[in-house]
Amino acid sequence: MTDFSQVLTDARTWVEIDPDEVTRTELSELIAAAEADENSPAARDLAERFSGTLQFGTAGLRAELGAGPMRMNQVVVSRAAAGLALYATERAEKENWQKITAVVGFDARYNSDIFAQLTAQVFTAAGIETTLMPAPLPTPVLAWATKEYDAEIGVMVTASHNPAADNGYKVYLGGKAVGEGERGTQIVPPYDADIAACITRASAQSIERAENGWKIFGTSIADDYAKMVGELEESRPRDLSIVYTPVHGVGGKTLTKVLNQAGFSDVHVVEAQAQPDPDFPTAAFPNPEEPGVLDLALELAREVDADLMIANDPDADRAAFAIQDAGAWRMLRGDEVGAIFGAIMLNKIQDPSQAVFANSIVSSRLLGAMATANGVEHRETLTGFKWISRVPNLTYGYEEALGYCIDPARVQDKDGISAALVMADFAQDVKDRGGSLAQVLADIATEYGLYATDQLSVRVEDLSLIQKMMMTLRTQTPTEIAGSRVVEYRDLAKGSEQLPPTDGLLFLTEDNTRVIVRPSGTEPKLKCYIEVVTPVESSLDNTRLAATQQLIRIKEDLAAVLGL
Repeated sequence: MTDFSQVLTDARTWVEIDPDEVTRTELSELIAAAEADENSPAARDLAERFSGTLQFGTAGLRAELGAGPMRMNQVVVSRAAAGLALYATERAEKENWQKITAVVGFDARYNSDIFAQLTAQVFTAAGIETTLMPAPLPTPVLAWATKEYDAEIGVMVTASHNPAADNGYKVYLGGKAVGEGERGTQIVPPYDADIAACITRASAQSIERAENGWKIFGTSIADDYAKMVGELEESRPRDLSIVYTPVHGVGGKTLTKVLNQAGFSDVHVVEAQAQPDPDFPTAAFPNPEEPGVLDLALELAREVDADLMIANDPDADRAAFAIQDAGAWRMLRGDEVGAIFGAIMLNKIQDPSQAVFANSIVSSRLLGAMATANGVEHRETLTGFKWISRVPNLTYGYEEALGYCIDPARVQDKDGISAALVMADFAQDVKDRGGSLAQVLADIATEYGLYATDQLSVRVEDLSLIQKMMMTLRTQTPTEIAGSRVVEYRDLAKGSEQLPPTDGLLFLTEDNTRVIVRPSGTEPKLKCYIEVVTPVESSLDNTRLAATQQLIRIKEDLAAVLGL
């Protein structure tokens, strides 16, 4: 049997087991077209869909909706749920757990509710006490509930800020499944490999689904979460003018409630992006970092002369902020926000010797400098909150991709809702003092030095191009970057005492410029994270200009090396 004959055989088998009429029809049409011409686009599409199985990455499973083992669909989700159930039940038997509990949430993307109910059916059939969220809700609500209700398993059906065609399956462990400091966190090795092995075993068996027996949280679950977040800041009259957009996602009701109960009454929501919409009509890539996504919010901010613009990504675990700076609106970089939160948390902690700050290795080194100067322990982790959230005794953690963990004692994950509230409260305090967030950033730069960051992000259609570019950098390692000699080169795939192995490269130059290159864990991108560090000796404006010019030169050098 030829390789393509095996693809056709596998595809026909898939049609027989797929319970979804939509994906069955889609796959049947692909098979017919491929049989007619094995060199057709349909044949290539079919071969790609059956080239392997989805693997757990930075955010669990995430892929385009569609038929086949390399897409998100009911077969893949039922196998993932069955594998998770098998993993939990085997551990329960071995470790003498009295029972297993799970909570399952979902966003407003296509099929999210279906995948969540399917998960509840499979879990319930396996004897797991399962509670389903009552409606599409933010990911932080699920992360909080996993910890709050001491569940062994948490599942969130979401593709976060990916395009409309995608969906995903994010897994948390808690309760008896992990240690005390890990409850309600995303999976990391060896859990992911153990679960993947169970998924493989479960996929070879028939998967039972219960018709009923799971519970559904009351509609007050979102209010309970909002009340918990509200405890972070006191409720009082506020005059801060805020523009907010949930970018067609599920954060709108929850965040506006949180802001209102804290006393923020002047909140303007971007009407065109206010309601959950799985098509994301105003944002092809609904990531607040992407050009154009926040144009409507910035336009409204100018129109109402707002003090602060806030945006959540579609599942509201990330938060973006924009401010007026030198008479113009601009979005703050994730590292700038990370530094502001660092300053906020330094003011909140009572005993610096008991506090721990953390950020991912690709984030700025500024938080580390701030922590060290104030007697706070600082840790660097691999990219992703599954690593940041596990730092022992964490007080505050962030990553440059707009993720902030403000209250790890209750939400051990990034949380765009609590981050938005704490930033709004701080912006109000700054306004009350007659200052601005732009001045806060200037003060931080003056005290600790200017840490200027930027990214070169390369989106590809062919994922093999990412590995080719990584191989180019490994075999043709630059000896200098933008005129500064490379004094340290680290292949992060080799690991170290501080960090587990990961696919990435780190370059440090003589002038303290740092470049880290890695494939994205959630999108088809190669990302180059660039940081220039410059002491502010005279004019901050001149220092910023020089740093910006240096960042441009570095991006040009990297683009040339990568053949862009």
